Amino acid sequence: MLFNTFPFLLFFPVVTLVYYLLPYKWRWAWLLAASCFFYMWFKPIYILILLTTIIIDYFAALMIERSRGNPRKCKTWLVASIVSTLTVLFIFKYQGLFHETHLILPIGLSFHTFQSLSYVIEVYRGNQKPERHFGFYSLYVMFYPQLVTGPIERPQNLLRQLHIDQPFHRDNLSQGIMLILYGLFAKMVVADNLAVYVDAIWADPQQYGSSAIALGLLFYSFQIYCDFFGYSTIALGCAKAMGYDLMDNFRAPYLSTSIGEFWHRWHISLSTWFRDYLYIPLGGSRVRVSRWMFNIMVVFLLSGLWHGANWTFVAWGGLHGLLLLLEGLPKKLKSHKVRKPILNSQFSILNSLKLPLVFLLVTLFWTVFRAPSFYQLKLLLLAMKDNIAMSSMPIVDLHTIVFLLLFIIMDVLLRNTRFDRWCIRQVPVVRWTACFLLAFCTVAFASVETFPFIYFQF
Repeated sequence: MLFNTFPFLLFFPVVTLVYYLLPYKWRWAWLLAASCFFYMWFKPIYILILLTTIIIDYFAALMIERSRGNPRKCKTWLVASIVSTLTVLFIFKYQGLFHETHLILPIGLSFHTFQSLSYVIEVYRGNQKPERHFGFYSLYVMFYPQLVTGPIERPQNLLRQLHIDQPFHRDNLSQGIMLILYGLFAKMVVADNLAVYVDAIWADPQQYGSSAIALGLLFYSFQIYCDFFGYSTIALGCAKAMGYDLMDNFRAPYLSTSIGEFWHRWHISLSTWFRDYLYIPLGGSRVRVSRWMFNIMVVFLLSGLWHGANWTFVAWGGLHGLLLLLEGLPKKLKSHKVRKPILNSQFSILNSLKLPLVFLLVTLFWTVFRAPSFYQLKLLLLAMKDNIAMSSMPIVDLHTIVFLLLFIIMDVLLRNTRFDRWCIRQVPVVRWTACFLLAFCTVAFASVETFPFIYFQF
């Protein structure tokens, strides 16, 4: 089920209302049933694949706990869980990289695979007690707000909250609605209107001038951000309406002054997952320079591969990894006694000048990410080089530009906070006027075309 459809406008209030009407002991069953329905709306048969990974990791965690006195046996169960779960992911997502056979990818498989793996790893590390209630564990993996495209939660946060009785609180419901409205605005008004222009450019770049193509690349940066940010914000809102707090997945990433900062602000749940479960176990940054470079590239190449069975994603991840190495290598090679340069100052003038450069590089890298193949990427870049004299461009509505600028202003304003938290600090008339305008603009100016969320394909 899509957040930006009429069925969801019925699903959300019914699920939330019944959730609060039920006694606590039955709420898990209601949410699990609702989550199954939500997922099966796409294609019912794929819930069997999700159930397979749930069963594997549920029993693996129990066996790890049972073997606690035998480290070798514990590690064997951990490896068995990781290999089994990743095998399911490989069969449906990556076998197309190596031969012509392509299976249809179940929605959100990468997300709930990583969420399930984080649970088993945390149990192995002793940071999480194994969940013995199969229903609660299934709900942890299948919790409908973040089931399809995250954020990728940790058991210490979400699983713990699922065991807490959440009484009705008006503030939770109002903050949840605020987040949902803001997410729908970002997706339906900003991202989807930009998508019309972007798709036209990529469909046949030879028809358009260089400036039109460059504008299309710029628009795609904001399309993918508003699309994914919109989904994550709606997910946070749906959970918040029932009293659950999910982790923030974005913090104004395009205001970053380095690629390293960008990855602290973009898709935070994925970047921290790779940090905690791959980068640090490999040795992190506390190793010799050559090994640190290896660790960085492994993380970013696998991060690119995580996004899909296409070598363009691997190249995109590799580009980010290389740029991060260029940023960090001078610091790694210098003695710790050397005075820190002015670029390390958050408020320096030179740092502010780095912001547009980082945004430009990220935008160029998104071109590799967006390209269906290297051949089509080549066609677009050649058209951009050769069509300087051409002035033709797809039609872009004025309201699309206006709402994009409005979103950028809001992103700057909310750089270190969140929309609902900003709203509750305002006087009621400002708070509810903002919500009314978001709802009105979403209804009046949403794209005529309906686009699926970009990260559904991952």
